[in-house]
This record gives sequence, structure tokens and C-alpha cells, in this order.
Amino acid sequence: MKAVKLDGRDCYPSKIVCIGRNYVDHIAELGNEIPKEPVIFLKPNSAISTDIHSCIDGDIHFEGELSFMVRSGELVAVGFGLDLTKRDMQSRLKSKGLPWERAKSFDGAAVFGEFVTFNGDITDLRLELHINEQLAQKGGYDLMMNKPESILGEVKSFLSLEDGDLIMTGTPSGVGPVNIGDSFVGKVFEKDKLIAKAHWVVKEPR
Repeated sequence: MKAVKLDGRDCYPSKIVCIGRNYVDHIAELGNEIPKEPVIFLKPNSAISTDIHSCIDGDIHFEGELSFMVRSGELVAVGFGLDLTKRDMQSRLKSKGLPWERAKSFDGAAVFGEFVTFNGDITDLRLELHINEQLAQKGGYDLMMNKPESILGEVKSFLSLEDGDLIMTGTPSGVGPVNIGDSFVGKVFEKDKLIAKAHWVVKEPR
């Protein structure tokens, strides 16, 4: 089992629940329709990685996301996550009405920084992603169509969540390809207070 860090300790999520199309600007930049209900898909534990790798069979796009850890059915910790996507493959699958797993659930498709226990006001959370010291993405609670609490309720209505499972809440606009050598810095803020930070340098394909 792959692990993520929570306050310096290893945790082993059984799965990652992902929310697609949760920011209007991101929906527009990919030319998608605004959904009438949350778009939910899963990544397996095997998708978890602490590194970003480029790909030899098409572009991999980054999607920075506020991510939460679940314990006893509640959101107890927050961290910065990257939902990596094989965009060309996803577009082909979508055009045929096929599932996205090949484009979204491959090994290394879910990259996380360390999670921190969070007891503050969830409405104050926001993210920033900087690439090569340039701001690439920003967003947060106020821009989400589906808020984390309602996402949790929707997921629990049909899916059992184990302690340590993760929920990725969707990405704001600004997604794009990863390139070997790019420096990624993901930050989570509670209002103006930095509470979590992660840094990666994109590596060559495995």
C-alpha cells in the first residue's frame, strides 16, 4: 500500500475520491458543460506518489487541488494534491463515451504533499500553485460549485469511506502540461496563513 503523510506519520488511504468540474472557470477552459450534480471518480491507492513524472505517450497535465483526509466519516486534515491527467487520452475516451481510468488512475496520477490536521473554518481554505516561481493556479472554497461538506455527504450516500481515505475537491483554471525540470510549489492557506506547502521537481518518465 502507498502512504501519504499526516502530521509526519504515514497513513494508507484505501482510495482517493475525486471531484471533476467543480470550478466554473476550469469547466470553461476545457470546453465542458456545467454538470447538474457532482462529477465523481476514483483513483486507487496505487496511483499515489510523492513525485511528478513526465510521460512518453502524450502530455500529462497538472491539476492542483485542495485535498482532504477522512477519519470517522469526517474531514479531519487538509493538504495540497495534484490530479495528474493524460489529457489527450482523456479527450479520446470522452469522445467515445468511455470511462476515464486510463487517463486518471494510472500509477503516479495522484501526487500529495503532507496533510495537516485542520480544526479551523473550512470556508477560509484556498490554494495556490506556483510553477517555476510563477503563479499558475489559485482557488478555494468560495469558488467551488460543490463545497467540501456537501461533497462528503454525496460520497457517503453511496460509498463507504475508510479512515485515511482522501477526497480531492477539483481544480481551478490554469491547468497545463508538466515538463521535465519544472519546479512545482503547492500551498494551502487558511485566509492569509500558510498551513501546508509541498515542492516537487518534475522527473523523467519512469
